[in-house]
Amino acid sequence: MTSFLIVDDDKAFCEALKNSFTRRGFEVEVANNGIEAVEITRKFNPEWILLDLKMPETSGLELVPKMMEIDSQTSIVVLTGYANISTAVEAIKLGAIHYLSKPVSTDDIIEAFNKKSGDPNAPVETESMKLNVAEREHILSAFERNQRNISATARELGMHRRTLQRKLDKIR
Repeated sequence: MTSFLIVDDDKAFCEALKNSFTRRGFEVEVANNGIEAVEITRKFNPEWILLDLKMPETSGLELVPKMMEIDSQTSIVVLTGYANISTAVEAIKLGAIHYLSKPVSTDDIIEAFNKKSGDPNAPVETESMKLNVAEREHILSAFERNQRNISATARELGMHRRTLQRKLDKIR
């Protein structure tokens, strides 16, 4: 039986995932914030941890090294509704084994944990990124670099703060 910790501030999402994984024979615990996640990890010692990227008081990126410090053998997958390339790269650099974008199924999550290495035969995109996707990636990357500070991000991008806020609202 695989022990599994789900860390997400969305309680309904956590409960649905917990029920789905429990039905599949997993031993599941849930944490709704970073403090709970660290406490439960120390006591429960999960083999798998699913970390939400964006939570009110801490980010999944901040939690990855803390979890790895507790148990370096734990497999961590970062899950987000705000996917962008820079956070995916950072999650992997910090020790996560995979990065998934919501919405995701239980099967997608299990597949991510079971895939322990990269696939050299993965299809390579031959089309360039669409302009709106490139803009979204650029904005989210700058937003993360500026610790989610809208004013600092707007200054970096040379954009009016309200314009940036409207764009971020559309992304979210």
